[in-house]
Amino acid sequence: MPSKKPPSGADRLNTIVADAQRNRDQRERDYREQALKLYPWICGRCSREFSRENLRELTVHHKDHNHDHNPADGSNWELLCIYCHDNEHTRLTEATRQGGEPAAPAGRDGPRATHNPFAGLKDMLKDKK
Repeated sequence: MPSKKPPSGADRLNTIVADAQRNRDQRERDYREQALKLYPWICGRCSREFSRENLRELTVHHKDHNHDHNPADGSNWELLCIYCHDNEHTRLTEATRQGGEPAAPAGRDGPRATHNPFAGLKDMLKDKK
């Protein structure tokens, strides 16, 4: 009867990496679902609107860049389209490489998304009573 060999270092490393990826994927699914329920499906930078057909292009951005900081109220999240999200991380990478702080994104001081999903909610609730 052949004896079982202990896993090699490469096998252990592969197992650790696979577990970490699986845990990351689950964590992302959880906070993404929460963020999509909390916020309107609009990019926080370019104001592009999304529907079920293109929702996969809307990402959850962690404002403090810490993917483990996921408060239930969503205060560390903002929804960004894939292009604005990529731009945000590129700016951070470039600023870090140059030893400084990232500058405000283009248009950040200018017009922003103005949609308020809760506008008029108080009046609508009064009408139902």
